[in-house]
Amino acid sequence: MEMHEFSENWKAWIKENGSRLILFARQQSRSEADAEDVLQNALIKTWKTHQGPPDDKVISLAYTNVRRCAIDLGRSNDRRRAREDVAARETGELVSWFELPEDDTSRALQVALSKIPEKFREVITLKIWGEQTFEQIGKTLSISPNTAASRYRYGMDSLRRSLVLEKEEIGLM
Repeated sequence: MEMHEFSENWKAWIKENGSRLILFARQQSRSEADAEDVLQNALIKTWKTHQGPPDDKVISLAYTNVRRCAIDLGRSNDRRRAREDVAARETGELVSWFELPEDDTSRALQVALSKIPEKFREVITLKIWGEQTFEQIGKTLSISPNTAASRYRYGMDSLRRSLVLEKEEIGLM
């Protein structure tokens, strides 16, 4: 296979799956910038590991690499933050930064998702937005497909309860 054709295959694959992967990276990361870095590193790792044109197995590998890269980045950021906290205590006060979407629906969903356990959040994200099967989710998260299915059910129940509580708090019900 010629290099141009190889490159075009990967470009088409990224165009088809990029939005799902960035969504999962956002869920696994602490900020939009981190999610973009995680996705870029995961795609490079996937491309180097796969060694060929993309096929059906690449998407599961990509999700696994996104998750691993997010864990690595989170650990790295935690170590850096600990060093910065020590320095900040010696020199002055800390600044807190976080992002929320602008529309109310996105914000309510994000808040509701943040209130359910992470093990449920990642399965829901992979199932709904990543369009993965429970078998693929199991491989990505290193759990059985049955565990993935039960986490999805429990997560959706928890998400429903969280959204109902959110609506009650703002007086919509």
